[in-house]
Amino acid sequence: MSRPTGIAENLEGDEKSSRRPNPIDIHVGSRVRFRRMLLGMSQEKLGEKLGLTFQQVQKYEKGINRIGASRLFDLAQVLGVSVQFFYEEAPSSEPQHTPEGFAEKPDEHSIVEFLRSRDGLELNRAFVRISDAKARRAIVELVRSLANDTGTDTE
Repeated sequence: MSRPTGIAENLEGDEKSSRRPNPIDIHVGSRVRFRRMLLGMSQEKLGEKLGLTFQQVQKYEKGINRIGASRLFDLAQVLGVSVQFFYEEAPSSEPQHTPEGFAEKPDEHSIVEFLRSRDGLELNRAFVRISDAKARRAIVELVRSLANDTGTDTE
């Protein structure tokens, strides 16, 4: 005789079969990675400070392993941010109504993602240290020409 299947059992089965990280876990992990890279800290160094291996840090950053409350608190302490930092700009499960004229431009998301990458961070750090305005402008023009960008949206 089979017994009725409960909601909790269905959810557990769905969770096991999907094997995909939760979008919130991915977001929190990406914020950990972003902050760690902003500080110029390696995964190994962060792991040492938390008593973890760099592989565990990698899994947290990719959202593969969920970060528990106490570990998130420890991460916030080590990285010098509030716990709320990890949830800023988190994806919402509810559809959001955006007023006319305030919709995020399609390029904004890719720009933010680039700024969170290693190349984006290194490029920004180096660029802001250039004191010569003409040199900065020349670099922007060089990058535009390499990207075949016409640059029609300058300030």
